[in-house]
Amino acid sequence: MPLDQPYPDLDEFLSAIGEAGQRLAHINASEGGAGNISIFIGWPLEVRRRFPLAEPFALPSPAPSLAGGLVIVTGSGRRLRDIHMRPEANLGVVAIGPDGQSATLYSAPSRLFQRVTSEFNSHLAVHQDEVARTGTNFQALIHAQPPHLVYLSHIPAYRDQAYFNRQIMRWEPETIVNLPKGVGVLPYCLPGSSAMMEANVAGLRAHNVVLWGKHGVMARSDRSMRSCGPSTWIRRWRRGGGRLCHPLHFFVVGSGSEAARPHNSRHGGVAPE
Repeated sequence: MPLDQPYPDLDEFLSAIGEAGQRLAHINASEGGAGNISIFIGWPLEVRRRFPLAEPFALPSPAPSLAGGLVIVTGSGRRLRDIHMRPEANLGVVAIGPDGQSATLYSAPSRLFQRVTSEFNSHLAVHQDEVARTGTNFQALIHAQPPHLVYLSHIPAYRDQAYFNRQIMRWEPETIVNLPKGVGVLPYCLPGSSAMMEANVAGLRAHNVVLWGKHGVMARSDRSMRSCGPSTWIRRWRRGGGRLCHPLHFFVVGSGSEAARPHNSRHGGVAPE
C-alpha cells in the first residue's frame, strides 16, 4: 500500500534504520557484520547533504519499476548496531536511473565500506517485484540471522514448509495474527547467488517473512511509518511487548521468546527430531 503525504524525511528514515539495527543486535540476530537492511523510497528525496559523494553503480539486474526511486542500503561488512551512531558511515543510497538499468551510488566521506551488501541482488529484486505488482512507493526489507530459526532450518523435518509453520503456530499461536500467510521456507542456496535471489523473490511474493535454509531470514513491510512515528518497524514490536504488532516481530519470536523455544512442551512445542 503506497504511503500518503506528508512523506517521512531522510532523517526519519536514517533514525528508523538505526533503531532497527540496534534491535536486531539486541536479540542476537546480527552477529558481527551479519544482516542487512534496505528501504525503497518512490518519491523525490534530497540525500546529497548527508551523502554528497556520487559514483556510477552497476545494478545486478534491471529494475524498471523502481526508475527514479531510491534504495537506502547497508554497506557490506558493516555492523547493524553501529548504524544509529554513524548512519553516513554505514549506509549508501542507490538512486535508480530513469531507464531502470543505470544507477548512482551516493555515499559520505566517512563511508566505511567498499561496496553495498552482497545480498543487494535479493533486496533489489524484491523491491522491483513488489513495486511492479502493487504500485507501492515504500518498502522495507531486513535480512538477519535469528539463531533459533536458523537452528531449526538445519533439522530435516523443519525444512518442510507445512511442518515448520504448524509447529511455530503451536509454540506461539498469536503468530497467525501478523503472519496469516505463514513463513516461507526456502532450501539452502549459495548466499548472494541468482538462485537465492529468485527463490527469495518467489517466497516474499507469498509471505511477509521467509526463512533461508541454514542461513537466516528476510522480512518485508510496506506499512506507514507515520502512524507510530519514524520507526514503525520497531515501535510496533515494543507496543506489543516485542510481539504481535508487525510481521517483523518474528525476529523476536525466533530469537528469545520462551514460547518459541523448540524444547518447550508447555506451549505445545515438540522437541526437534
